[in-house]
Amino acid sequence: MTGKILALILLMSAAIAGVGMYYLQVYGYYYDVEPTPGRDVVLSVDATQAPVAISYSSFQAIDADSSPIRFRACFETDVALEELQATYLQADETTPLTAPGWFDCYDAAALAENLKSGKAQAFIGQKNVHYGVDRIVAVTEDGRGFIWHVLNNCGEKAYDGTVVGEECPPRPEY
Repeated sequence: MTGKILALILLMSAAIAGVGMYYLQVYGYYYDVEPTPGRDVVLSVDATQAPVAISYSSFQAIDADSSPIRFRACFETDVALEELQATYLQADETTPLTAPGWFDCYDAAALAENLKSGKAQAFIGQKNVHYGVDRIVAVTEDGRGFIWHVLNNCGEKAYDGTVVGEECPPRPEY
């Protein structure tokens, strides 16, 4: 009888821990980002100049303090994709990161297909928005936009433990 009670307690503990971990990963750490007009959607003209704001509407974003690459956002813009391509720095080989299922406006699979087919284009929004993390902004032909963060070369080195090297800026002290 004691063995059955102990097994039941272990199973209940495992179930509670599993539900808790699921909640924390999918819901717990995220928060809504308050829009900051004129600063939410920016694109880089080149690697040396400060990013430039573009016109946008219907901005929605989520972020989490637990990781610098959990930022996701959606917006709409009236700037033509051709104008963006002619003016701003395009991102190479970017794959959009997924977002929690409850963040309805952001569909990474559909966005990846649009990027692959040429119906969307990814741009460098801002280099080193956090140490080793770049902000990528993608815009579709119909004016829908998406933002996510990716590790750049310095970030990949810093987070996998290899020597960062002299080409990377010094890590900020906290």
